[in-house]
Amino acid sequence: MKIAIIQFGGSNCDMDVLHIFKDILNVNAELVWYKNKDLSGYDGVVLPGGFSYGDYLRSGAIASRTPIMDSVKKIANEGKPVLGICNGFQILTEASLLDGALMTNSYPKFICDWTYLKVENNNTIFTSRFNEGEVIKIPVAHKEGNYYNTPERLNELNNNHQVAFRYVNQKGHLTNESNPNGSVENIAGITNSKGNVLGLMPHPERAAESILGSKDGLKLFLSMVDYFSNE
Repeated sequence: MKIAIIQFGGSNCDMDVLHIFKDILNVNAELVWYKNKDLSGYDGVVLPGGFSYGDYLRSGAIASRTPIMDSVKKIANEGKPVLGICNGFQILTEASLLDGALMTNSYPKFICDWTYLKVENNNTIFTSRFNEGEVIKIPVAHKEGNYYNTPERLNELNNNHQVAFRYVNQKGHLTNESNPNGSVENIAGITNSKGNVLGLMPHPERAAESILGSKDGLKLFLSMVDYFSNE
């Protein structure tokens, strides 16, 4: 198992993800600069959070057009896991690896706070360690996290069980108050139709150790490790 953590100009959560894989899970993971076009030899990819290219044009738009994304698409098409966290989620939608768009928060300011998420689908590479319906505590940190899609496409996402996480309150109820950014249907994370590409706005790497206030996010990375162990 060898994971590539892609670095763009403006990435700032890359070292956090590397720490999770290498220091906590003892997984072979490497930082890969975006100018490296070759991802052969890697079994999975993480696009970490940050502000790639200063979020100019649109969040994730410039990064999605860098040459390394051709290799990321190839890995995704091969069925290997691709995880996009926050800015990584934005990049995946801009690259059409995930459906929909991330818009400016309904209250158009940067938000950095804890959120509660409900696990809607635990039958994916990234969620097998969770129970379906489990409520977890993971922080968000973004200004453009307002997920949007058309009613028709939302129906498809729901029917195909592609919604992985939704924002809820501590009791697991979907409410307007528990939605930090105005995302349609309180959507916090989705997968592609094959289930091997996941994008989510909350930061699991910032909730992977008790000292950070929650270890709930570690289960996401453990799920990935389990996937490779069971191959």
